[in-house]
Amino acid sequence: MPETTASRHEQLPEPGSGRQFPHSVDGTRTEVVHFSSTEQMVATLGAEDEGLRIVEGLYPSVSFMARGNVLSISGPAVVVPRIMHLMEEARGMVARQTTLNAAAWEQLATMLKARPETSVVDILTQDILSTRGRTIRPKTLNQKSYVDAIDRNTVVFGIGPAGTGKTYLAMAKAVQALQRKDVSRIILTRPAVEAGERLGFLPGTLNDKIDPYLRPLYDALHDMMDPETIPRLMAAGTIEVAPLAYMRGRTLNDAFIILDEAQNTTPEQMKMFLTRLGFGSKIVVTGDITQVDLPTGTRSGLRVVEEILYDIDDISFSILDATDVVRHRLVGAIVSAYNEWDEAHHTLVSPQLPAPAPAPTLNGTRHARPTSHRATSLDGDAAPARSQPKDQHSR
Repeated sequence: MPETTASRHEQLPEPGSGRQFPHSVDGTRTEVVHFSSTEQMVATLGAEDEGLRIVEGLYPSVSFMARGNVLSISGPAVVVPRIMHLMEEARGMVARQTTLNAAAWEQLATMLKARPETSVVDILTQDILSTRGRTIRPKTLNQKSYVDAIDRNTVVFGIGPAGTGKTYLAMAKAVQALQRKDVSRIILTRPAVEAGERLGFLPGTLNDKIDPYLRPLYDALHDMMDPETIPRLMAAGTIEVAPLAYMRGRTLNDAFIILDEAQNTTPEQMKMFLTRLGFGSKIVVTGDITQVDLPTGTRSGLRVVEEILYDIDDISFSILDATDVVRHRLVGAIVSAYNEWDEAHHTLVSPQLPAPAPAPTLNGTRHARPTSHRATSLDGDAAPARSQPKDQHSR
């Protein structure tokens, strides 16, 4: 550890000195973490203490000092127990053979700072799919709730900004279901609408025009399956990747169906797609309501669907946000900055609307009905305010 860190902290008690931990003096609490071996300490704190440096950055009022296989933690009495919990969670992950690199430490520390009482070991070590030497698993509490919702419900909506894993995790669950023979095929679809572009202006055949819009789905498949088997499965119809327009008039039985970029569907297209559901099938709809590329004046089907389906059993809405972004750390910062700008802009330009009517009751339980209050989004379309579904964003 750097000299500046060690110098802020009193020396550890010598063996036989009679001093005990923890102890508190004038609101400062000191605790120690004992590691069973140097190997366990290195595996937990990271190479060159990279994990410990992340914790230091999040808790600048706390001092750390490592000596031998002992880590001393000293700081405000209300903060130190949280860090002790963090260290125990980290050791639990190491015990389950999880590698704690800098990215894993940042995710773990950020999650526990936001929700100090949570146990995250089960969340961050839940394997969905292991393929080609890598394991796909949820990395945040909301991602875990989203994955659980897919297991429990027939129709699931995963709504959140770029980088929150909503499509990637859905793809992993689809491949898992195919491998387990829970379904006989995977169907992946997207609306062929993008920012400022129309298919007719693009060069090539119809397939040439459509393929770029479906490329992200192909990329995810290649991450999760042996690339040599994908053409064979597609030729056999076991995996189908097609534009949303190709779904019209079909009934999709015994399939795991994913509609990606659903914010670019109209309400009529959303209804058409959802009514394709057949026996033995599961649907996952993913999208980001802040990135609608529909023509001006066209409402997004993803923005209105929760108002329509909010109280139907076996349908779940899982909401992810900037804290669930698992791409480069700047992606989360960018998403948060745009949300703050959007909220500030809405505050300046939107009039105060009256409070909504009381929510109806279902079976004696009060459910929050989505209100008619609408917020202006970056694309200029209006977005319905979302009620908070029960059970950690899942219904």
